[in-house]
Amino acid sequence: MSGKKLEADYLVIGGGAMGMAFTDVLMTETDATVMLVDRQHQPGGHWNCAYPFVRLHQPSSFYGVNSKTLGSDTIDATGWNKGLYELATNGEVCAYFDQVMQQQFLPSGRVRYFPMCEYQDDQHFVSLISDAEYDVVANKVVDATYMNVMVPSMRPPAYEVAEGATCVPLNVLPRLPGTWDRYMVIGAGKTGMDACLFLLKNSVAPDQIAWVMPRDAWLFDRADIQGGQMFERTLGRWKGEIFDTIAESKSIDEFFANLSARGLLLRLDETRQPTMWRCATVTQAELEQLRKINTIIRSGHVQRIEANSIVLDHGTAPTSPSTLHIDCTADGLERRPATSVFAGRDITLQSLRMCQQVFSAAFIGHVEAAYDGEALKNELCTPVPHPDTPLDYLRTALGNLLNAGRWAQDAELQAWLEHSRLDFLNASDAGGEVDGELAQRLAVDAVAAVAKLQRWLAEVDAQAEVDAQASGYTLE
Repeated sequence: MSGKKLEADYLVIGGGAMGMAFTDVLMTETDATVMLVDRQHQPGGHWNCAYPFVRLHQPSSFYGVNSKTLGSDTIDATGWNKGLYELATNGEVCAYFDQVMQQQFLPSGRVRYFPMCEYQDDQHFVSLISDAEYDVVANKVVDATYMNVMVPSMRPPAYEVAEGATCVPLNVLPRLPGTWDRYMVIGAGKTGMDACLFLLKNSVAPDQIAWVMPRDAWLFDRADIQGGQMFERTLGRWKGEIFDTIAESKSIDEFFANLSARGLLLRLDETRQPTMWRCATVTQAELEQLRKINTIIRSGHVQRIEANSIVLDHGTAPTSPSTLHIDCTADGLERRPATSVFAGRDITLQSLRMCQQVFSAAFIGHVEAAYDGEALKNELCTPVPHPDTPLDYLRTALGNLLNAGRWAQDAELQAWLEHSRLDFLNASDAGGEVDGELAQRLAVDAVAAVAKLQRWLAEVDAQAEVDAQASGYTLE
Protein backbone atom coordinates (compact mmCIF):
# COMPACT_ATOMS: atom_id res chain seq x y z
CA MET A 1 0.00 0.00 0.00
CA SER A 2 1.41 3.41 -0.95
CA GLY A 3 1.50 6.39 1.38
CA LYS A 4 2.17 10.09 1.41
CA LYS A 5 5.21 10.98 -0.73
CA LEU A 6 8.17 12.62 1.02
CA GLU A 7 11.64 13.60 -0.11
CA ALA A 8 14.94 14.08 1.74
CA ASP A 9 18.65 13.63 1.20
CA TYR A 10 18.87 11.26 4.16
CA LEU A 11 16.31 8.95 5.77
CA VAL A 12 17.52 8.24 9.32
CA ILE A 13 15.84 5.31 11.07
CA GLY A 14 15.94 5.73 14.83
CA GLY A 15 15.92 8.84 17.01
CA GLY A 16 18.20 7.46 19.73
CA ALA A 17 21.60 8.82 20.70
CA MET A 18 23.36 7.46 17.60
CA GLY A 19 20.75 8.75 15.16
CA MET A 20 20.79 12.16 16.83
CA ALA A 21 24.60 12.38 16.89
CA PHE A 22 24.85 11.44 13.20
CA THR A 23 22.13 13.90 12.18
CA ASP A 24 23.74 16.67 14.22
CA VAL A 25 26.96 16.41 12.21
CA LEU A 26 25.00 16.52 8.94
CA MET A 27 23.24 19.65 10.19
CA THR A 28 26.55 21.28 11.15
CA GLU A 29 28.73 20.26 8.22
CA THR A 30 26.36 20.01 5.23
CA ASP A 31 23.21 21.58 3.84
CA ALA A 32 21.48 18.18 3.61
CA THR A 33 17.84 17.54 4.46
CA VAL A 34 16.93 14.71 6.83
CA MET A 35 13.80 12.65 7.46
CA LEU A 36 14.07 11.07 10.94
CA VAL A 37 11.70 8.18 11.73
CA ASP A 38 11.39 7.13 15.38
CA ARG A 39 9.38 4.47 17.23
CA GLN A 40 9.51 6.55 20.41
CA HIS A 41 7.34 9.57 21.19
CA GLN A 42 10.39 11.81 21.54
CA PRO A 43 14.12 11.64 20.75
CA GLY A 44 16.38 9.64 23.02
CA GLY A 45 15.73 6.05 22.00
CA HIS A 46 16.05 3.59 24.89
CA TRP A 47 16.44 6.45 27.39
CA ASN A 48 12.67 6.88 27.12
CA CYS A 49 12.24 3.33 28.47
CA ALA A 50 15.12 3.22 30.93
CA TYR A 51 14.71 3.04 34.70
CA PRO A 52 14.18 6.52 36.19
CA PHE A 53 17.22 6.41 38.48
CA VAL A 54 19.71 5.49 35.76
CA ARG A 55 22.59 7.86 35.14
CA LEU A 56 25.21 7.98 32.46
CA HIS A 57 28.11 5.68 33.27
CA GLN A 58 30.59 8.21 31.85
CA PRO A 59 30.94 11.98 32.29
CA SER A 60 28.14 14.00 30.68
CA SER A 61 30.69 15.98 28.67
CA PHE A 62 31.35 12.96 26.44
CA TYR A 63 27.72 12.22 25.58
CA GLY A 64 25.02 13.64 23.33
CA VAL A 65 25.69 15.51 20.09
CA ASN A 66 28.80 17.41 19.06
CA SER A 67 27.12 20.81 18.75
CA LYS A 68 25.56 21.07 22.21
CA THR A 69 27.10 20.50 25.63
CA LEU A 70 25.35 18.14 28.02
CA GLY A 71 25.65 19.26 31.63
CA SER A 72 27.96 21.93 33.03
CA ASP A 73 31.20 20.00 33.65
CA THR A 74 30.45 20.03 37.36
CA ILE A 75 32.47 17.78 39.63
CA ASP A 76 30.21 15.90 42.05
CA ALA A 77 30.77 16.97 45.65
CA THR A 78 28.74 14.20 47.29
CA GLY A 79 27.66 10.61 46.71
CA TRP A 80 29.43 7.59 45.31
CA ASN A 81 30.66 9.57 42.28
CA LYS A 82 32.24 12.22 44.53
CA GLY A 83 35.29 13.90 43.05
CA LEU A 84 34.48 12.93 39.46
CA TYR A 85 32.63 14.70 36.66
CA GLU A 86 28.83 14.73 36.78
CA LEU A 87 26.71 11.91 35.34
CA ALA A 88 23.50 13.09 33.66
CA THR A 89 20.24 11.58 34.90
CA ASN A 90 17.68 9.86 32.71
CA GLY A 91 15.47 12.94 32.78
CA GLU A 92 18.36 15.22 31.85
CA VAL A 93 19.34 13.05 28.87
CA CYS A 94 15.77 12.90 27.53
CA ALA A 95 15.30 16.66 27.98
CA TYR A 96 18.65 17.31 26.28
CA PHE A 97 17.78 15.32 23.15
CA ASP A 98 14.35 16.94 23.00
CA GLN A 99 15.99 20.38 23.17
CA VAL A 100 18.36 19.45 20.34
CA MET A 101 15.37 18.44 18.25
CA GLN A 102 13.09 21.36 19.15
CA GLN A 103 15.68 24.13 19.33
CA GLN A 104 18.18 23.09 16.64
CA PHE A 105 17.00 20.45 14.19
CA LEU A 106 13.41 21.47 13.51
CA PRO A 107 13.98 25.26 13.36
CA SER A 108 16.63 24.65 10.71
CA GLY A 109 13.89 23.66 8.27
CA ARG A 110 16.10 20.81 7.09
CA VAL A 111 14.90 18.10 9.49
CA ARG A 112 11.46 16.53 9.56
CA TYR A 113 10.77 14.34 12.58
CA PHE A 114 8.23 11.49 12.62
CA PRO A 115 7.83 10.08 16.15
CA MET A 116 5.62 7.09 16.92
CA CYS A 117 6.36 5.63 13.49
CA GLU A 118 7.85 2.34 12.38
CA TYR A 119 10.10 1.85 9.38
CA GLN A 120 9.14 -1.20 7.36
CA ASP A 121 11.29 -1.51 4.25
CA ASP A 122 12.12 0.09 0.90
CA GLN A 123 11.89 3.63 2.34
CA HIS A 124 8.35 3.06 3.59
CA PHE A 125 7.15 3.72 7.15
CA VAL A 126 3.84 3.76 9.00
CA SER A 127 2.38 5.44 12.04
CA LEU A 128 2.02 3.33 15.19
CA ILE A 129 -1.06 5.24 16.35
CA SER A 130 -2.95 6.07 13.15
CA ASP A 131 -3.45 4.76 9.63
CA ALA A 132 -0.92 7.18 8.13
CA GLU A 133 1.69 5.73 5.77
CA TYR A 134 4.66 7.40 4.11
CA ASP A 135 6.97 6.71 1.17
CA VAL A 136 10.32 8.50 1.15
CA VAL A 137 12.55 9.25 -1.78
CA ALA A 138 16.02 9.59 -0.20
CA ASN A 139 19.57 9.43 -1.48
CA LYS A 140 20.81 7.60 1.63
CA VAL A 141 19.15 5.38 4.25
CA VAL A 142 20.82 5.45 7.68
CA ASP A 143 20.14 2.58 10.10
CA ALA A 144 20.60 4.00 13.60
CA THR A 145 18.94 0.94 15.20
CA TYR A 146 21.44 -1.77 14.23
CA MET A 147 23.14 -1.82 17.65
CA ASN A 148 19.79 -2.99 19.08
CA VAL A 149 20.00 -1.36 22.51
CA MET A 150 17.58 -3.07 24.89
CA VAL A 151 16.58 -2.31 28.48
CA PRO A 152 14.49 -4.57 30.77
CA SER A 153 11.23 -2.63 30.36
CA MET A 154 11.33 -3.13 26.60
CA ARG A 155 10.71 -6.89 26.67
CA PRO A 156 9.55 -9.68 29.02
CA PRO A 157 12.17 -11.77 30.84
CA ALA A 158 13.79 -14.54 28.82
CA TYR A 159 12.85 -17.00 31.57
CA GLU A 160 9.49 -18.27 32.82
CA VAL A 161 7.88 -16.79 35.93
CA ALA A 162 5.44 -19.14 37.62
CA GLU A 163 2.28 -18.20 39.46
CA GLY A 164 3.08 -17.14 42.99
CA ALA A 165 6.37 -15.46 42.07
CA THR A 166 6.79 -11.75 41.43
CA CYS A 167 9.28 -10.49 38.88
CA VAL A 168 9.51 -6.87 37.68
CA PRO A 169 11.88 -4.72 35.65
CA LEU A 170 13.91 -2.38 37.82
CA ASN A 171 11.90 0.57 36.44
CA VAL A 172 9.27 -0.04 39.11
CA LEU A 173 11.62 0.17 42.10
CA PRO A 174 11.04 3.88 42.84
CA ARG A 175 7.27 3.38 43.07
CA LEU A 176 6.92 0.01 44.78
CA PRO A 177 3.91 -0.27 47.09
CA GLY A 178 5.06 -1.53 50.45
CA THR A 179 8.17 -3.51 51.29
CA TRP A 180 9.46 -7.01 50.59
CA ASP A 181 11.26 -9.42 52.85
CA ARG A 182 13.94 -10.01 50.25
CA TYR A 183 15.11 -8.60 46.92
CA MET A 184 16.70 -10.82 44.30
CA VAL A 185 18.55 -8.95 41.54
CA ILE A 186 18.90 -11.00 38.34
CA GLY A 187 21.72 -9.97 36.05
CA ALA A 188 25.43 -9.28 36.52
CA GLY A 189 25.86 -6.32 34.17
CA LYS A 190 25.77 -2.61 34.86
CA THR A 191 21.96 -2.65 35.10
CA GLY A 192 22.17 -5.25 37.87
CA MET A 193 24.77 -3.16 39.64
CA ASP A 194 22.51 -0.11 39.41
CA ALA A 195 19.62 -2.09 40.94
CA CYS A 196 21.81 -3.22 43.84
CA LEU A 197 23.13 0.30 44.41
CA PHE A 198 19.59 1.72 44.34
CA LEU A 199 18.48 -0.70 47.03
CA LEU A 200 21.54 -0.05 49.19
CA LYS A 201 21.20 3.71 48.77
CA ASN A 202 17.59 3.47 49.95
CA SER A 203 18.44 1.67 53.19
CA VAL A 204 17.82 -1.93 52.17
CA ALA A 205 20.17 -4.03 54.28
CA PRO A 206 22.80 -5.97 52.31
CA ASP A 207 21.55 -9.21 53.88
CA GLN A 208 18.12 -8.61 52.31
CA ILE A 209 19.63 -8.64 48.82
CA ALA A 210 20.49 -11.72 46.77
CA TRP A 211 22.30 -11.25 43.47
CA VAL A 212 22.05 -13.78 40.63
CA MET A 213 25.37 -13.44 38.81
CA PRO A 214 25.79 -15.88 35.87
CA ARG A 215 29.27 -14.48 35.18
CA ASP A 216 31.69 -12.29 37.10
CA ALA A 217 32.73 -9.20 35.17
CA TRP A 218 35.82 -7.12 34.67
CA LEU A 219 35.01 -3.47 35.35
CA PHE A 220 36.54 -0.09 34.48
CA ASP A 221 37.35 2.41 37.21
CA ARG A 222 35.34 5.49 36.26
CA ALA A 223 38.16 7.66 37.59
CA ASP A 224 40.13 6.59 34.52
CA ILE A 225 37.50 7.94 32.12
CA GLN A 226 37.62 11.64 32.88
CA GLY A 227 38.40 14.82 30.97
CA GLY A 228 39.05 18.43 31.94
CA GLN A 229 41.57 18.84 34.71
CA MET A 230 41.75 15.04 35.06
CA PHE A 231 42.58 14.47 31.40
CA GLU A 232 46.30 13.93 31.90
CA ARG A 233 45.65 11.06 34.31
CA THR A 234 43.11 9.59 31.90
CA LEU A 235 45.59 9.72 29.02
CA GLY A 236 48.29 8.09 31.10
CA ARG A 237 46.06 5.30 32.30
CA TRP A 238 44.27 4.55 29.04
CA LYS A 239 47.35 4.71 26.88
CA GLY A 240 50.69 4.70 28.69
CA GLU A 241 49.97 2.17 31.40
CA ILE A 242 48.01 -0.18 29.16
CA PHE A 243 50.88 -0.18 26.67
CA ASP A 244 53.28 -0.91 29.53
CA THR A 245 51.07 -3.76 30.68
CA ILE A 246 50.98 -5.31 27.21
CA ALA A 247 54.76 -5.00 26.93
CA GLU A 248 55.51 -6.62 30.28
CA SER A 249 53.03 -9.52 29.92
CA LYS A 250 54.13 -12.83 28.43
CA SER A 251 50.63 -14.29 28.01
CA ILE A 252 46.99 -13.26 27.95
CA ASP A 253 46.41 -14.58 31.47
CA GLU A 254 49.39 -12.63 32.73
CA PHE A 255 48.11 -9.56 30.90
CA PHE A 256 44.82 -9.62 32.80
CA ALA A 257 46.61 -10.31 36.07
CA ASN A 258 48.81 -7.28 35.46
CA LEU A 259 45.84 -5.11 34.48
CA SER A 260 44.18 -6.05 37.75
CA ALA A 261 47.36 -5.44 39.75
CA ARG A 262 47.66 -1.95 38.27
CA GLY A 263 43.98 -1.22 38.94
CA LEU A 264 43.28 -0.77 35.24
CA LEU A 265 40.50 -3.36 35.57
CA LEU A 266 38.45 -3.98 38.70
CA ARG A 267 36.33 -6.92 39.84
CA LEU A 268 33.78 -7.58 42.53
CA ASP A 269 35.61 -10.57 44.03
CA GLU A 270 39.40 -10.55 43.87
CA THR A 271 39.46 -14.34 44.27
CA ARG A 272 37.49 -15.00 41.08
CA GLN A 273 38.62 -14.80 37.48
CA PRO A 274 35.93 -12.87 35.54
CA THR A 275 34.57 -14.36 32.33
CA MET A 276 32.59 -11.29 31.24
CA TRP A 277 33.66 -7.88 30.03
CA ARG A 278 30.98 -5.41 28.91
CA CYS A 279 32.65 -2.00 29.43
CA ALA A 280 30.82 -1.41 32.72
CA THR A 281 32.24 1.38 34.89
CA VAL A 282 32.16 1.79 38.66
CA THR A 283 33.79 4.03 41.21
CA GLN A 284 35.77 2.62 44.09
CA ALA A 285 32.98 3.82 46.41
CA GLU A 286 30.33 1.94 44.41
CA LEU A 287 32.46 -1.19 44.38
CA GLU A 288 32.81 -0.96 48.16
CA GLN A 289 29.02 -0.87 48.47
CA LEU A 290 28.46 -3.79 46.08
CA ARG A 291 30.93 -5.91 48.04
CA LYS A 292 28.62 -5.66 51.08
CA ILE A 293 26.17 -8.04 49.36
CA ASN A 294 27.09 -11.52 50.58
CA THR A 295 24.45 -13.63 48.85
CA ILE A 296 25.81 -14.06 45.33
CA ILE A 297 24.23 -16.89 43.33
CA ARG A 298 26.71 -18.15 40.73
CA SER A 299 24.81 -21.06 39.16
CA GLY A 300 24.35 -19.81 35.63
CA HIS A 301 21.38 -18.12 34.02
CA VAL A 302 17.82 -18.26 35.34
CA GLN A 303 15.58 -20.76 33.58
CA ARG A 304 12.43 -20.44 35.69
CA ILE A 305 11.26 -18.66 38.82
CA GLU A 306 8.85 -20.70 40.93
CA ALA A 307 7.08 -19.67 44.09
CA ASN A 308 9.71 -21.15 46.40
CA SER A 309 12.71 -21.87 44.20
CA ILE A 310 14.58 -20.40 41.28
CA VAL A 311 15.83 -22.84 38.65
CA LEU A 312 19.20 -22.02 37.10
CA ASP A 313 21.52 -23.65 34.58
CA HIS A 314 23.41 -25.44 37.30
CA GLY A 315 21.04 -26.02 40.16
CA THR A 316 18.41 -24.24 42.20
CA ALA A 317 18.27 -21.54 44.84
CA PRO A 318 15.59 -20.84 47.44
CA THR A 319 13.16 -17.98 47.04
CA SER A 320 9.67 -17.16 48.36
CA PRO A 321 6.44 -15.34 47.48
CA SER A 322 7.68 -12.46 49.66
CA THR A 323 10.78 -12.02 47.52
CA LEU A 324 10.77 -9.40 44.78
CA HIS A 325 12.73 -10.60 41.76
CA ILE A 326 14.21 -7.71 39.79
CA ASP A 327 14.92 -8.41 36.14
CA CYS A 328 18.13 -6.75 34.89
CA THR A 329 18.94 -9.14 32.04
CA ALA A 330 18.27 -7.11 28.89
CA ASP A 331 21.26 -6.75 26.59
CA GLY A 332 22.07 -3.07 26.47
CA LEU A 333 25.38 -3.73 24.70
CA GLU A 334 24.54 -6.59 22.39
CA ARG A 335 27.51 -7.99 20.50
CA ARG A 336 26.41 -7.44 16.92
CA PRO A 337 28.33 -8.79 13.92
CA ALA A 338 30.35 -6.13 12.15
CA THR A 339 29.06 -5.09 8.75
CA SER A 340 30.18 -2.44 6.27
CA VAL A 341 29.19 1.00 7.51
CA PHE A 342 28.83 2.26 3.94
CA ALA A 343 27.16 0.03 1.34
CA GLY A 344 25.66 1.82 -1.64
CA ARG A 345 22.83 4.00 -0.43
CA ASP A 346 22.84 2.35 3.02
CA ILE A 347 24.74 3.58 6.09
CA THR A 348 24.75 1.32 9.16
CA LEU A 349 25.84 3.09 12.35
CA GLN A 350 28.16 1.02 14.55
CA SER A 351 30.84 1.51 17.20
CA LEU A 352 34.26 2.46 15.86
CA ARG A 353 35.80 2.64 19.32
CA MET A 354 35.09 0.28 22.17
CA CYS A 355 31.68 1.01 23.65
CA GLN A 356 31.67 4.58 22.32
CA GLN A 357 28.56 4.47 20.15
CA VAL A 358 27.69 8.16 20.21
CA PHE A 359 31.19 9.37 19.34
CA SER A 360 31.26 6.75 16.59
CA ALA A 361 27.97 7.93 15.09
CA ALA A 362 29.22 11.51 14.98
CA PHE A 363 32.50 10.35 13.42
CA ILE A 364 30.61 8.42 10.73
CA GLY A 365 28.55 11.54 10.07
CA HIS A 366 31.72 13.54 9.51
CA VAL A 367 33.21 10.93 7.19
CA GLU A 368 29.98 10.91 5.20
CA ALA A 369 30.03 14.70 4.96
CA ALA A 370 33.72 15.22 4.21
CA TYR A 371 34.94 12.22 2.18
CA ASP A 372 34.17 10.70 -1.19
CA GLY A 373 34.41 7.06 -2.23
CA GLU A 374 32.85 4.11 -0.45
CA ALA A 375 36.15 2.23 -0.08
CA LEU A 376 37.86 5.14 1.67
CA LYS A 377 34.88 5.77 3.92
CA ASN A 378 34.81 2.14 5.05
CA GLU A 379 38.57 2.17 5.57
CA LEU A 380 38.14 5.10 7.97
CA CYS A 381 35.10 3.52 9.65
CA THR A 382 36.09 -0.01 10.63
CA PRO A 383 33.60 -1.31 13.24
CA VAL A 384 34.77 -2.38 16.70
CA PRO A 385 31.94 -4.69 17.90
CA HIS A 386 30.81 -4.57 21.50
CA PRO A 387 32.70 -7.00 23.76
CA ASP A 388 31.26 -9.87 25.75
CA THR A 389 34.24 -11.83 27.12
CA PRO A 390 37.69 -10.88 28.42
CA LEU A 391 39.20 -12.06 25.15
CA ASP A 392 37.08 -9.43 23.43
CA TYR A 393 39.00 -6.84 25.43
CA LEU A 394 42.02 -7.72 23.29
CA ARG A 395 40.00 -7.53 20.09
CA THR A 396 38.49 -4.14 20.94
CA ALA A 397 41.86 -2.80 22.11
CA LEU A 398 43.40 -3.90 18.82
CA GLY A 399 40.51 -2.41 16.84
CA ASN A 400 40.90 0.89 18.69
CA LEU A 401 44.62 1.02 17.97
CA LEU A 402 44.25 0.13 14.30
CA ASN A 403 41.55 2.77 13.81
CA ALA A 404 43.53 5.40 15.70
CA GLY A 405 46.60 4.62 13.61
CA ARG A 406 44.65 5.04 10.38
CA TRP A 407 43.04 8.28 11.58
CA ALA A 408 46.45 9.66 12.58
CA GLN A 409 47.50 9.54 8.91
CA ASP A 410 44.85 12.11 7.99
CA ALA A 411 45.57 15.67 9.14
CA GLU A 412 42.02 16.86 8.39
CA LEU A 413 40.55 14.02 10.43
CA GLN A 414 42.88 14.76 13.33
CA ALA A 415 41.77 18.39 13.27
CA TRP A 416 38.12 17.28 13.44
CA LEU A 417 38.88 14.94 16.35
CA GLU A 418 40.64 17.70 18.26
CA HIS A 419 37.41 19.72 18.23
CA SER A 420 34.96 16.88 18.85
CA ARG A 421 33.66 17.15 22.38
CA LEU A 422 32.44 13.53 22.18
CA ASP A 423 36.02 12.25 21.89
CA PHE A 424 37.01 11.58 25.49
CA LEU A 425 40.68 11.29 24.46
CA ASN A 426 40.56 14.81 23.05
CA ALA A 427 43.05 16.97 24.93
CA SER A 428 42.34 20.42 23.50
CA ASP A 429 38.64 20.63 24.41
CA ALA A 430 39.25 18.85 27.70
CA GLY A 431 41.52 21.65 28.85
CA GLY A 432 44.81 19.76 28.71
CA GLU A 433 47.68 19.38 26.30
CA VAL A 434 49.56 16.28 25.26
CA ASP A 435 53.28 16.69 25.82
CA GLY A 436 55.17 16.15 22.55
CA GLU A 437 57.64 13.71 24.06
CA LEU A 438 54.81 11.73 25.64
CA ALA A 439 52.90 11.65 22.34
CA GLN A 440 55.96 10.35 20.51
CA ARG A 441 56.54 7.63 23.09
CA LEU A 442 52.90 6.58 22.99
CA ALA A 443 53.02 6.32 19.19
CA VAL A 444 56.02 3.97 19.38
CA ASP A 445 54.39 1.94 22.15
CA ALA A 446 51.19 1.66 20.12
CA VAL A 447 53.03 -0.03 17.24
CA ALA A 448 54.52 -2.59 19.63
CA ALA A 449 51.14 -3.13 21.30
CA VAL A 450 49.43 -3.79 17.96
CA ALA A 451 52.04 -6.40 17.02
CA LYS A 452 51.70 -8.20 20.34
CA LEU A 453 47.92 -8.17 20.38
CA GLN A 454 47.84 -9.51 16.82
CA ARG A 455 50.19 -12.33 17.79
CA TRP A 456 48.16 -13.27 20.86
CA LEU A 457 44.90 -13.27 18.95
CA ALA A 458 46.40 -15.28 16.08
CA GLU A 459 47.51 -17.91 18.60
CA VAL A 460 44.04 -17.99 20.18
CA ASP A 461 42.32 -18.31 16.80
CA ALA A 462 44.72 -21.04 15.67
CA GLN A 463 44.09 -23.04 18.84
CA ALA A 464 40.32 -22.56 18.40
CA GLU A 465 40.61 -23.99 14.88
CA VAL A 466 42.53 -27.00 16.18
CA ASP A 467 39.97 -27.59 18.93
CA ALA A 468 37.09 -27.26 16.46
CA GLN A 469 38.62 -29.75 14.06
CA ALA A 470 39.25 -32.19 16.89
CA SER A 471 35.58 -31.89 17.79
CA GLY A 472 34.49 -32.48 14.21
CA TYR A 473 33.52 -28.87 13.50
CA THR A 474 34.97 -26.31 11.16
CA LEU A 475 35.04 -22.66 12.15
CA GLU A 476 33.37 -20.31 9.68
